Amino acid sequence: MTESRCYASTARSPIVLVVPTRNEEESIGAALAEVPNRFVDLVIVADGASTDSTVSMALSAGAAVIDAGRGYGRACWLGAMAADPDSILVYMDGDGSDRAGLIPTLVEPILAGRADFVIASRALGRRDRGSMGLHQILAGRIAGALINLLYGVSYSDMCAFRAIRRETLLGLGMREMTYGWNLEMQIRAAKARLRVLEIAVPYRKRLGGHSKVAGNFMTSIRVGLQLASTFIRVAME
Repeated sequence: MTESRCYASTARSPIVLVVPTRNEEESIGAALAEVPNRFVDLVIVADGASTDSTVSMALSAGAAVIDAGRGYGRACWLGAMAADPDSILVYMDGDGSDRAGLIPTLVEPILAGRADFVIASRALGRRDRGSMGLHQILAGRIAGALINLLYGVSYSDMCAFRAIRRETLLGLGMREMTYGWNLEMQIRAAKARLRVLEIAVPYRKRLGGHSKVAGNFMTSIRVGLQLASTFIRVAME
């Protein structure tokens, strides 16, 4: 692990931002520059074998960087493992599409004891033109409807921007180490009867680079199949 840690002085639970990355040199600097450092105690960039300058740029921005290997879910998991046991985790993509300035909005319901799991909804918020494909919107709606049918918890999106206490996350029994991570977390949160809160957020186009999923048709198909497999596996447990 390559680290550059800087904790804010606070009596509350530490707020740890986990950012999975892979070749995000065009966006990671600007994305991390928006992090409210007086609120966030530690930023962990979980890098998935980037071959560009993502790691050096993240270090320059003051983040701790861990080598997470390949796999989106693996990066999310290892980021959680690197955080303090009593921390509140916030997950955010490194492409700059999520607005880091809204981190307090996601965390405050947990700090206030009103929610256990808070997820941003791009579908309910204002979106920049071209920031989301129709297939992304439909996938979130369909998954949300099925989860609501099975467990009575309604989601409108599978946005990566979310907050949860580390101990709560560990109690869910997460297993998905690929792109099914977000969906698995939402299903397990519903099955565990966590207090789930969706918050509408503005969403913009990525600040640079190309999407690892939406930018490639075959990858989109594979991810779609992975999501379906994740849903069936977790629902049948």
